[in-house]
Amino acid sequence: MPEHLSIASIAENIRCIQEKISTATHRSGRSHDEVKLMAVSKMQPATAISEAFAAGVRLFGENRVQEFRQKLKDLNTLGVLVAGCGSSGDGNAAEVHLIGHLQSNKATRAAELFTAVDTVDSLKLALRLDEAAGKLEKRLPVLIEIKLSEEAAKTGFEPESAELMELLDRFSDMKHIQMRGLMTVAPFDENPEIARICFRHLRQLREQLAARYDRLDFSELSMGMSGDFEIAVEEGSTLVRVGTAIFGSRPKPA
Repeated sequence: MPEHLSIASIAENIRCIQEKISTATHRSGRSHDEVKLMAVSKMQPATAISEAFAAGVRLFGENRVQEFRQKLKDLNTLGVLVAGCGSSGDGNAAEVHLIGHLQSNKATRAAELFTAVDTVDSLKLALRLDEAAGKLEKRLPVLIEIKLSEEAAKTGFEPESAELMELLDRFSDMKHIQMRGLMTVAPFDENPEIARICFRHLRQLREQLAARYDRLDFSELSMGMSGDFEIAVEEGSTLVRVGTAIFGSRPKPA
């Protein structure tokens, strides 16, 4: 896939992905409206985000605080407003979620820049985000990241960990972050059934936790990327995170 795609190519890629989502939802007896498409724009220029925005995408994912901070001015120049950053968050604004690992000492900056944080992986981080959002007088949506892989590079709560249960027990005391659900990253494996097992595990965990913590919102199930989003949709994903299949290969660092 080429490193840079034209506006027409990005728009066509988005159309093809939406068709695949529709087909996958049909196979699993679901509605296309149940699944949101997030364009993962990490390492992509603001112009590429603008092109995807023009093609109808309103939800984007970024991995690093500093990288997105630099892009934000460029997006404003291009006429793309970000919800929570000078926009009221109506249908004409983009939502940009942090989907990379966040160090707790960067929680304040993340709360300022992003519409939501989808990778809460520790109680300490949740408390820092709650404090930061409180100072900003905002309500920050978050997802809890669950680790369902043995890969050392993966982050997240172990499904049965005491820390996860403590976080869920204490969520009602945190007034400035809004629990929205769970997310995970499947193991890298050529066998698609490995991803399916991972996604099914997260869906089942969501059902168990939602029954136990019935006052918390577990409606979002963020799972599936460029190589496995169709399987994720079949297994109940409500939000797929697609980068390469939209934008092509990420630009190489200079």
